[in-house]
Amino acid sequence: RGDSARRGRQQGEITLLRDAWVAVEGGKIAAVGQGQPVPEAGDTLLDAGGRLMTPGLVDAHTHLIFGGFRPDEFGWRLRGESYMSIMERGGGIQSTVNATREASEDELVEKAQWFIDRMSEMGVTTVEAKSGYGLDSDTELKMLNAIERLACKTGQRAEVVATFLGAHAVPREYAGRTGEYVDLIINEMLPRFKGKAKCCDVFCEKNVFELEDSRRLLEAAAAMGYSLKLHADEIVTLGGGELSASLGALSADHLLHVSDEGVKAMAEAGVVATLLPLTAFALKEPYAPARKFIEAGAAVALATDLNPGSCFSGSIPLTIALACIYMKMTVEETITALTLNGAAALGMADRIGSIEPGKRGDFVMLGCDNYNVLPYYVGMNCVKTTIFDGRIVAENP
Repeated sequence: RGDSARRGRQQGEITLLRDAWVAVEGGKIAAVGQGQPVPEAGDTLLDAGGRLMTPGLVDAHTHLIFGGFRPDEFGWRLRGESYMSIMERGGGIQSTVNATREASEDELVEKAQWFIDRMSEMGVTTVEAKSGYGLDSDTELKMLNAIERLACKTGQRAEVVATFLGAHAVPREYAGRTGEYVDLIINEMLPRFKGKAKCCDVFCEKNVFELEDSRRLLEAAAAMGYSLKLHADEIVTLGGGELSASLGALSADHLLHVSDEGVKAMAEAGVVATLLPLTAFALKEPYAPARKFIEAGAAVALATDLNPGSCFSGSIPLTIALACIYMKMTVEETITALTLNGAAALGMADRIGSIEPGKRGDFVMLGCDNYNVLPYYVGMNCVKTTIFDGRIVAENP
């Protein structure tokens, strides 16, 4: 329950109502109760048959708008090449940038819709989508326009929330001139995209956008009204966690190599730690320290990081299993991380993320009455029905 992230030990405190009912009117939750509901004339009644229903799931970090694919790079990594070495040889993000610049807006929308449909089947009712594979003003706009079309599509299965990530990598044409590219983002892209994206993100990493350039860009974005997010401390311990705290960011994400000081600073500042176990799994990297964050009193969210390179997966079931088995999160903490705390990481906890009157009618109905099946079905989907905005949008056998 609540309109803000659940922090520390409170993250594991969830309310289980048995013999419960929920009334939805106009897409919003009107009432929640227990016992026999009394439908009014004209109401539609959906009998869950004793199954468990949770809030709709929030995937608060994805890169689902992109051109092309990169399966060859996966093979390179299997042979021992690092993420950064692949980038240095012209692969990685630049490879997808080239394909995205060539793709039409219609192609980007069609590909992303396929992913959204699959996410909906796994219970996702809100998904964040980043730009960042354009790295020039026109292609970044094309990506944001594609996200806007998905968000406004009639009968959509989930809400799609745009984040501007022009600082995803330094484009080839600005090699060795990172500061000039940051100037371009600040002076041209940020003003142009105001209103197109809710948040501004930056890949704050050694030899990409280091602390000084990341701070300069994010401070400019905040001054223009963007909420702030960071890819932080993913490859090395750089201080991205501390930077996110000093800027009052909504979230810092990845955090595989966050320092103890960064954990403490984020907890004190109320920055959500959005952890992405699928990426650590795919890159064979150590998992982010979820227990450190929770024990420090921070809020932890989970997301898939679906992208064409380091993590070509939007699997919510595997995300849950990895969080519980390898990151030592409890099932209750994991549910909160994928609902209310995911909503908070997008600045939306007042509208979604829990089953309370006034919030949107987003629900996931499992195939049974026990939420412990979520990690128990390792990598398998146990969602029976997904309801978004009061509408059934996905049903599984």
